[in-house]
Amino acid sequence: ERLADDSPIIRYMACEILGRRGEAAEPHLGAIAERLADERGDIRRMACEILGKHGEAAEPHLGAIAERLADDFWEIRKMACEILGKYGEAAVPHLEAVAGCLS
Repeated sequence: ERLADDSPIIRYMACEILGRRGEAAEPHLGAIAERLADERGDIRRMACEILGKHGEAAEPHLGAIAERLADDFWEIRKMACEILGKYGEAAVPHLEAVAGCLS
């Protein structure tokens, strides 16, 4: 799986390619969610963006998205907050993390 490659360029390109595949990427959402913990901010941002486009299929990964609310990069924190806001009741377990961003 190229998403776990040693090369950050390969990981980024794998995310980018899957991001373009739409619903065909859904079997890979778990591997994409793992990239939310990548050492590279550009890869974390890409993974967050991809998961944010997959609605209910990405719901099992809301916890990993909520963890990005503490990311070093404000763009990723903002994106994670916006994504969680789209999930309504499914995001309720993560409200404490969202509230932590506001203080």
